[in-house]
Amino acid sequence: MTVQILRPEEIVERFRGAFGENVLEAIVKERKEGARKNPATNIWIRLKQEYLKPGIQTLIEISFPHLSVIAGSDLGEEVELVYIFSLYYGVRHGEYMVSIAVRLPKSDLRIPTISDLIPGAVFTEREKQEMLGVEVVGIPDPRRLFLPEDFPEGVYPWRKDETGIPDSMIKNLWQVKRPKERAAPPVEAKEKKGGVQE
Repeated sequence: MTVQILRPEEIVERFRGAFGENVLEAIVKERKEGARKNPATNIWIRLKQEYLKPGIQTLIEISFPHLSVIAGSDLGEEVELVYIFSLYYGVRHGEYMVSIAVRLPKSDLRIPTISDLIPGAVFTEREKQEMLGVEVVGIPDPRRLFLPEDFPEGVYPWRKDETGIPDSMIKNLWQVKRPKERAAPPVEAKEKKGGVQE
């Protein structure tokens, strides 16, 4: 089966045609990678947050994408989520990196799950819940993934505001001695020529 590969500009036009002014930003960048300078393409599309799932559905209709990760960043008054996909994954010299970004106001940090469209998204969605305080509505498994269960509620390590890590929780390990109750890790001495240890 032959895959019809749209040009990057055609993908952007597909989004603009479907969502009009709700496409807040669209950028196509070409770059060269590796020793052979193979062409690589990045497509950046920022949508209004309510168009996230329809935008991902549009991407699926073009060609089912491979979700790399959902990146997240505290921008001050908003949290930005960037859904990073590989489109035409495995097609030689046809693969595009497509990033769909949405910004959520901190007064309403809710976004619908995309795990019903792309099941593997649940892991990176769980990360955004615990690290940024984003509520992923409809997530099938809301448990913590990275932080321990006894980690304080309402503290989000990736946030830069008052809900981020308080100073009292920060430990600069280089400024404190190793805990006495913890055994030192075993270190095997290597012998150099002449019997001198490293």
